[in-house]
Amino acid sequence: MKIVSSAFENNAKIPAKYTCDGENINPPLSFFDVPRDAKSLVLIMDDPDAPSKTWVHWVVYNIDPKTKEILENSVPKGAVLGITDFGKPGYGGPCPPSGVHRYFFKLYALDSLLDLPQESTKTQIGEVMQGHIIDKTQLIGLYGESD
Repeated sequence: MKIVSSAFENNAKIPAKYTCDGENINPPLSFFDVPRDAKSLVLIMDDPDAPSKTWVHWVVYNIDPKTKEILENSVPKGAVLGITDFGKPGYGGPCPPSGVHRYFFKLYALDSLLDLPQESTKTQIGEVMQGHIIDKTQLIGLYGESD
């Protein structure tokens, strides 16, 4: 399984358009080689370089496993948005206080749909996903000013 973006390469800079310095919209993403037996996909974007904790920027779950892409500034039809560390559902782009941060776009293929209330958190989703992950992959984007 693979996740890529037409907006930036793995381990390369995320364009400002997709950050708090620009339009703060999600970048386009494409998925490849999703396992045939996957029943749903989960996408989590987080920043492990945030000062206080790993900061959650975007959570999308119960994505149809036939989904091949997420267009810029969109959510796949039928998918559910989780709550981010901004305290609301939806995409919150990179906005590091200082230095260059890494942003991990993690894609999980699951053998089930997640039975969760809307607006669940990354932690709640992670607990329910345990034992159901059949494949995973990630894309890393960088953003911020080097000191």
